[in-house]
Amino acid sequence: MAKKLYVGNLSYSTTEDGLRNLFNQFGTVVSAKVVFDRETGNSKGFGFVEMSSESETNAAIAATNGKDVDGRQIRVNEAMDRPRRERSSGGYGNNGGW
Repeated sequence: MAKKLYVGNLSYSTTEDGLRNLFNQFGTVVSAKVVFDRETGNSKGFGFVEMSSESETNAAIAATNGKDVDGRQIRVNEAMDRPRRERSSGGYGNNGGW
């Protein structure tokens, strides 16, 4: 089962190919994504890598967490699922009016 990693403190020059190449040495990289700001197009300094197995994920964390990549000491850990946000009916929250 594939496991997703959070990779933080990335250099703003780190590319998705660079991220994929870094993690390929620990197993099969299912996906590699650097997160970019929608308005500016600049990297936000973090990304996600999905490895094909839990053992590959654990090896990648052990080998890369704290490693210097492109001049920055990266943080690598297992990604947590983002909690779902409830949608309000609009305006000023869901408190039934003014």
